[in-house]
Amino acid sequence: MSHAPVPGPVDESVGYLLKKAHSALRSAMDHALRPLDLTVPQYACLEVLRQRPGLSGSELARAVFVTRQSMHLVLKGLERRGLLTRPAVAAYGKALPTELTAAGRKQLAAANRAVGAVERKMLAALTPTAERRLARDLTACAAALGDVPSEDEAEDRVER
Repeated sequence: MSHAPVPGPVDESVGYLLKKAHSALRSAMDHALRPLDLTVPQYACLEVLRQRPGLSGSELARAVFVTRQSMHLVLKGLERRGLLTRPAVAAYGKALPTELTAAGRKQLAAANRAVGAVERKMLAALTPTAERRLARDLTACAAALGDVPSEDEAEDRVER
């Protein structure tokens, strides 16, 4: 009769430590973005749009790791504040391509400075080599779990 291995202390589990680091990063980013009246998903949306203008709401949701419904609220709020624009009617299909406004680019520049300070603080104890290794290792971990469906993909399967 074989026995399943007994897990070690939870605070030594890689998954637990990853979640702990994520929670600390998210909290620090929330704190840094609060004076700019931005949330982490709003900031992420603006940054993705800077890098890839014209994305639809569904594409943004996937890139920012939120549901389409959550992204719809994020986009509406940013649009109301004049930080991005979307056409009233889609040129083709249903997708409304989204772009940053000048005010959005200015707000994003301030947010990038705030988030950059958080990331520098988080990585301060690492050497440049260790930082590159961490990035490679985290990428490998995500790739290893890449076949797990996102929330939107799971919702799509339920709707079918």
